[in-house]
Amino acid sequence: MKWTAFRIKTVTDAEDILISALYDIGLEGAQIEDKVPLTASDKERMFVDILPDIAEDDGIAYVTFFVETDADGMLLLSGTKKTKQELLLEIEREMDALRAFTDLGDGEIALSETEDIDWINNWKQYFHQFYIDELLVIPSWEKAEKEEPGSKVLHIDPGTAFGTGMHETTQLCIRQLKKYMTDGAEILDIGTGSGILGIVALMYGAGHVTGTDIDPCAEPAVADNLKANGIAAARFDLQIGNLIEDEELQNRIGYEKYDVIMANILADVLVMLTPAAARHLKPGGYYITSGIINENRKEQDVRDAMLAAGLEIVETTYQGEWVSVTARKQCKEKF
Repeated sequence: MKWTAFRIKTVTDAEDILISALYDIGLEGAQIEDKVPLTASDKERMFVDILPDIAEDDGIAYVTFFVETDADGMLLLSGTKKTKQELLLEIEREMDALRAFTDLGDGEIALSETEDIDWINNWKQYFHQFYIDELLVIPSWEKAEKEEPGSKVLHIDPGTAFGTGMHETTQLCIRQLKKYMTDGAEILDIGTGSGILGIVALMYGAGHVTGTDIDPCAEPAVADNLKANGIAAARFDLQIGNLIEDEELQNRIGYEKYDVIMANILADVLVMLTPAAARHLKPGGYYITSGIINENRKEQDVRDAMLAAGLEIVETTYQGEWVSVTARKQCKEKF
């Protein structure tokens, strides 16, 4: 499927009003490019592995609308067909009307064509092989440039599921996992995504991993990454569902079963998840959390949830703006 992109050069203050005005003529799904610094809440909502550096804000913004285009070059918009020139004239008329009461900046409109595959693969330009301590992480489309002595190699392709290992939260989890895991350990990875944390656990000696994720896209991603790393599929059991709400899923994965539970999820979700996670953890087992931004009491909220669930906090680690909190389930007393 082809799409025609209408990319409008404007100013950041006019982004919303421009999008609203062009929505009225049938344009939807705007892509915004600007250099406005991300707020803490922006970073939490985005929570992506790959976040390119943003230059200093210059007040300039680009708003792009993608319009489906048929084989004859006609634009398919709100159930009607239009030529590119017809839609371009409509956009220009709307912008002229807006200029009467707001500054739109340059207003230059550039047209281009794109395919769906461009959107799917464009992010790969930011993901290249890198080290997490002695672990060399290599995307599926690259070959190892240099392996350091004693290194382990992880081949990873997130596909459409979350998880490349570049994000600080993932690296925090991996370092805690190596610290608290024992040979043959039973692991539960909540929010599996690409399977990166579970696969790393198996590489470092875990006996078996159970993963849960609400997104079915995790299934092909995990299967592909297990195969790429030569790990038998039987060692990684993936369950699709919401562990917080799905009692059947909770029963299926088992209680007091896991030596280590990992959850690299946003702080607000961790607060709701922690009581359930504690029930699945063995006495003496470790609960490793990450995805907690180091602002606005998020760390304290997670710590409070752990304590309320009867867990003992053993370590808190930091990387960049992110926090990992590790807790332990106390062993049962014997009389």
